[in-house]
Amino acid sequence: MRSDVVKRGPERAPHRSLLYALGCTEGDWDRPFIGVINSYNHIIPGHMHLDSVSKAVQQGIRSGGGVPFEANTIGVCDGIAMNHPGMKYSLPSRELIADSAEVVAQAHAFDALVFICSCDKIVPGMLMAAARMNIPSIFVSGGPMMAGHVMVDNECRTIDLSNLFEAVGRTVRGDMSEEQLEEMARVACPGCGSCSGMFTANTMNCMTEALGMALAGNGTIPGTYGQRLDLAFRTGEQIMKVLEQDLKPRDIINEQSIYNAFAVDVALGGSTNSVLHLTAIAHEAGVHYPLSWLNEISQSVPHLCRMSPAGHHHLEDLNTAGGIHAVMNEISSHLNADASTVSGKSVGKLVRDFSVKDRDVIRSVSAPYEATGGLSMLFGNVAPEGAVVKSAAVSSEMMLHEGPARVFDSEELATEAIMQGAFKSGDVIVIRNEGPRGGPGMREMLTPTSLLSGMGMDKAVALITDGRFSGATRGAAIGHVSPEAAARGPIAVLRDGDTMRIDIPAHKLDVALSDDEIGRRLAELPPFEPRVTSGYLKRYAEKVTSASSGAVFAD
Repeated sequence: MRSDVVKRGPERAPHRSLLYALGCTEGDWDRPFIGVINSYNHIIPGHMHLDSVSKAVQQGIRSGGGVPFEANTIGVCDGIAMNHPGMKYSLPSRELIADSAEVVAQAHAFDALVFICSCDKIVPGMLMAAARMNIPSIFVSGGPMMAGHVMVDNECRTIDLSNLFEAVGRTVRGDMSEEQLEEMARVACPGCGSCSGMFTANTMNCMTEALGMALAGNGTIPGTYGQRLDLAFRTGEQIMKVLEQDLKPRDIINEQSIYNAFAVDVALGGSTNSVLHLTAIAHEAGVHYPLSWLNEISQSVPHLCRMSPAGHHHLEDLNTAGGIHAVMNEISSHLNADASTVSGKSVGKLVRDFSVKDRDVIRSVSAPYEATGGLSMLFGNVAPEGAVVKSAAVSSEMMLHEGPARVFDSEELATEAIMQGAFKSGDVIVIRNEGPRGGPGMREMLTPTSLLSGMGMDKAVALITDGRFSGATRGAAIGHVSPEAAARGPIAVLRDGDTMRIDIPAHKLDVALSDDEIGRRLAELPPFEPRVTSGYLKRYAEKVTSASSGAVFAD
């Protein structure tokens, strides 16, 4: 066992003494040491209950014959960090989480790992660590939050955090009072779990299941359900079987499973951030996955689920309808059936046992919401390396759009202009210098998109950026424009009034400028001046690569 280096032989007597201090007994030296990497904290609602999930996991490990050891990672709540400088730390936290998991697991020579995660950057950070270390691993999340409920005109309506951000726009426009806004704030997030729509956190927990790194139900069983603790216990038991089979993350995370994850992603209409994270996970697993492949997948896999923010369904509805494995069964002809999973079964054999229970939530492949998937990569002279849009959440009016650019050099400047109404129907709002290096940190920009939606302008105004959008964003919001402005990509030379051309069906994003004019403008630009000159963000900006490569650290 790997753990023998900390428990076997006379030279390890000091090590055993420290392990005795932790409550270990002599019988534990013959058992595998299992690291339980938990992101429990009391600043993120999706993580506030992970102590109970961890206890269930550890009971499962003990039941299976292992010795559990818990350690913790940091986490950032994207909702609380939104629209202020704290959001600069959200994406960079992913690399710290991956590094910290690697440090604690390798330093203590664990034989296998259970990762307990829930929210936006924690899930991909831990997946990156698992792929990097290639130690037998399994994942379990804290589950999604239940939707909130509010009475409107004597009718009970379900709401979530995205509705609340949009309500700010309605309040700014004068369509809602601050008292009504506060009433929504009290009920939109009713308790523990990752925010209830198909936002980034839930998308990534569903992707963990689709990748084969978690048991069925991981992405959809609500955090408040007793079934969540049952899943945690079974996950603890299952890691012992994964270890016995010597089934490692890179046996599971490969080109086949990355394809499967993207196929499930486009069927669900998941967060655009999944593209950034799956690319980074593929990088850690040594898998080269060009972004253009996503369009090929999206062209063949239909869009079956219309989850919030694109529709009114929430994760609790998807769970009742059969969950992720039911979606996988529905699109099984598009999946790599031989792909391995931590269950010990291949994808093809595993999904046979799951069926769709509600066709309103999970459409059939013969009657989908759309014949093509819910995510699209766009390329053109504005984004030579690509940009991403959640096409499932774009209105038909904005799938093809041409309009003048309104250019802003930060999220704050754009938000101020939107709140003042300093734009008009047909505009294409450009927010730049918010990429991985330029931000630094590639902030999510839910505030400007939600303001536009709340003002009823998401069907009349497009928004493009080298930054990111929240999974709760809807409308023609195009992010991850690469190369970013700080790397002197073409987005850096856009000017007010430049004619922007968006063609989502054709996967095109262009400005009506010649290559010579773009080159001339780029040559006139001064070198980029970093916004942050000290601390972790300075080091991050110096190391981080383009969004098109997953915004990972340069090798």
